[in-house]
Amino acid sequence: MQFRHIAIEGPIGAGKTALAERLGTRLDASVVLEQTDNPFLADFYADRPGASLQAQLFYLLNRHRQQTSLRQTDLFTQTTICDYVFDKDKIFAYLNLDDNELFIYQRLYDLLARDVPSPDLVVYLQAPTDVLLRRVHSRRLDPEAIALQPDDGYLRELNEAYHHFFFHYNSTPLLVVETSQFDSDASDEALDDLIKQIRAMGHGTQYYVPRTR
Repeated sequence: MQFRHIAIEGPIGAGKTALAERLGTRLDASVVLEQTDNPFLADFYADRPGASLQAQLFYLLNRHRQQTSLRQTDLFTQTTICDYVFDKDKIFAYLNLDDNELFIYQRLYDLLARDVPSPDLVVYLQAPTDVLLRRVHSRRLDPEAIALQPDDGYLRELNEAYHHFFFHYNSTPLLVVETSQFDSDASDEALDDLIKQIRAMGHGTQYYVPRTR
């Protein structure tokens, strides 16, 4: 595997965590999963004043701490698969924050981003919004978790923001994977086909529709 640090990205419902875990098992790689617990998230979805900035900064600082700790422990000497890319933090910031909050956020982001190692490859899991909605709605949630889920309108905005972000992304090689027919239950053959595509990646952006059988 020429890529030692692979980041899997995609909006809520894209299946990035499940794919990162399956790829980690198949490639005998170290898997790094984002720490998703955020004490401000319920307030954010409830539209409480100030909660957007609190939730955003909490995620930003957590992601920075996790990424810099990986660098310090030199885990990137082996293949590492992460279920997020640090740059994606800006997708949520520009979607959720007002101009004054963005001013504060951007100054802190610029300082922290200097410490974060870039991945060698980003795999962006793309899906139509109706597919993402179907997947999110099919999840069995306990009642306390419902408050931590986005509504349909927010998910539509988020998916459009992801499309825009990765349409202009050129920081690393980028593999865009269309996942309408490819999810956490995809066959081992489909996963192997995706791995072949990853191994064959060069520079720039490539688009890939996975095998489904």
